[in-house]
Amino acid sequence: MLKKLNRETASGENARPVKVLQFGEGNFLRAFADWVIDTLNEKTDFNAAIQIVQPIKNGIGKMVNDQDGLYHVVLNGIQNGKSFQQTRLVTSVVGVINPFENFQQYLQCAENPNLKFILSNTTEAGITFDANDNDSKKLPETFPGKLTVLLHQRYSFFHGAADKGLILMPCELIEKNGENLKNTILQYISHWNLSSDFKNWIEQHNIFCNTLVDRIVPGFPKDNIQEIQKATGFEDNLVVMAEPFHLWVIEAPESVKQTFPTEQAGLQVKFVKDLTPYRTQKVRILNGAHTALVPVAYLRGLRTVRESVDDTYAGDFIRKTIYEEIIPTLDLPKDELAQFANDVIERFQNPFIRHELMSISLNSISKFKVRVLPSLLTYVEIKKQLPERLIHSLAALILFYKGEWRGEKIALQDTNEVLTFFSEIWKSNDVEKIAQHVLSNTFFWDQDLTQVPGMVQAVVKSLKELLQKTESDE
Repeated sequence: MLKKLNRETASGENARPVKVLQFGEGNFLRAFADWVIDTLNEKTDFNAAIQIVQPIKNGIGKMVNDQDGLYHVVLNGIQNGKSFQQTRLVTSVVGVINPFENFQQYLQCAENPNLKFILSNTTEAGITFDANDNDSKKLPETFPGKLTVLLHQRYSFFHGAADKGLILMPCELIEKNGENLKNTILQYISHWNLSSDFKNWIEQHNIFCNTLVDRIVPGFPKDNIQEIQKATGFEDNLVVMAEPFHLWVIEAPESVKQTFPTEQAGLQVKFVKDLTPYRTQKVRILNGAHTALVPVAYLRGLRTVRESVDDTYAGDFIRKTIYEEIIPTLDLPKDELAQFANDVIERFQNPFIRHELMSISLNSISKFKVRVLPSLLTYVEIKKQLPERLIHSLAALILFYKGEWRGEKIALQDTNEVLTFFSEIWKSNDVEKIAQHVLSNTFFWDQDLTQVPGMVQAVVKSLKELLQKTESDE
């Protein structure tokens, strides 16, 4: 008989002070940052609890609270050429607050004297400014808006005390995420006409770290959840599956390294002066390969990363994409890039992880802009020609966003603006017009891609080929 998972049945530990406020209760942060902090608690005197803030109205906050913040992380993969498996009960999370339901409870988090860190992962689309957030006295729509309100409450409550500034380590996969978050907060301060003293406190007494995170987290292991629950003895509805590999690169002053003592715990957390080389390599090869692969493999009838890499066509497609079209655009030693690429393919083939293509497809348009488009455009700049496979991936992405393929609905996950745009343009079924509309959409790409010589024609050609093919032809 499985036991309900909660603090009474599973953990008799003393309560830890909440030192971390985390925006996002999703699988990644729980299997990565919260796992790291849980390990820190075990192996050092870090002694920190995490209070999670649900960043959107509907989330899994209630599920987390029903289990008193407890859940298991199951690591499965290949480490040093050998099979590796480990299950950890994470006890670092105390629960989730939903600011949409209780704004005052959210603001009270700012009044916690022990609070030291802010973590977040609100996807690439999360760090954004919205001029429609006009009232700082009510809950803003965006994550930076919510954070500005919280920081202002902290500043006011502690009368601008220098030692009550926080260390902010956003985990969103955008370049200079810490700087972007800081600049967006400063935009809100100006937008709401908040005091110059508050602005100075933000700039002088809070540390915004640029970070890079790397761990493949497929999420809830629905295929073998009964086996996992039997092994743990608990009815855990929040189990997260992840690979053993993890890397957290943090661009920060020495003081942050001392405050966040990951070296003592033997964790793969690197404090650096410049994380650019790490970021470029990871975003272009690992994340870029994921995003480029998803629409191509999905339209072929594949549903997981592993079966896609093992598939004759999709596997050859993504390998050649990485080695022939992405690596040549990177300004790093070729042997290092090749080794990283080899590791990536091995991680994609992890037999213990079922990484659903649809889970990677969340916000694919913004992901393509950040992860794939730079490789495509740099390739054009260097080679003076279009990269065939990256163009094919872009065409497949446009077709994927039709939301239907061979009579089956595709459960697209993106913003309403993106979904509405594609819903409208696909009504015409005119491939030339569709390609023109998508490529010229500066809201998507921050530039007009129809200005790239031959781009429209190449995408149209690839789109037509995709529409004409059947699975048996491939």
